[in-house]
Amino acid sequence: MSLAQRAEVPRPLTRELLGFAAVGLLAYAADLGLFLWLRGVLDLGPLTAKALSFLAGCSVAYTGNALGTYRHTTAAGPRRYGIFLAVNLAGALVQLACLAVSHYALGLTSRRADTVSGAGIGMAFATVLRFWGTRTLVFRGEGRFGSWTG
Repeated sequence: MSLAQRAEVPRPLTRELLGFAAVGLLAYAADLGLFLWLRGVLDLGPLTAKALSFLAGCSVAYTGNALGTYRHTTAAGPRRYGIFLAVNLAGALVQLACLAVSHYALGLTSRRADTVSGAGIGMAFATVLRFWGTRTLVFRGEGRFGSWTG
């Protein structure tokens, strides 16, 4: 294989990251869309709507990762989904912690600061945690192409 051909073939970790990101975007869209629909059309309360949309987003993410990004791993049933849900809850707690530190500890109380800390910085840290947890705890290395270092 020539150098030019090797440059065109994504490394295993790159493929894994791209697949994880694509599934994450779909899950985010499902979560947001369902939340807006539950709040608007069905007029559910914000916490009920968010809890239901979070579970739907997690289900989309789990299914997308199981059938796409980590399709080469073996399925382990509902236990694996429970671990996936726990990893995603931990990610949500990371986002809340970033928001709480920014808003209450640092006194950055504007809407922009809340958005940057919760949906920006918090989301970045939570995504790293979710990626690590998904690949390490949920879809362990069995059948995976490559390793963490590519």
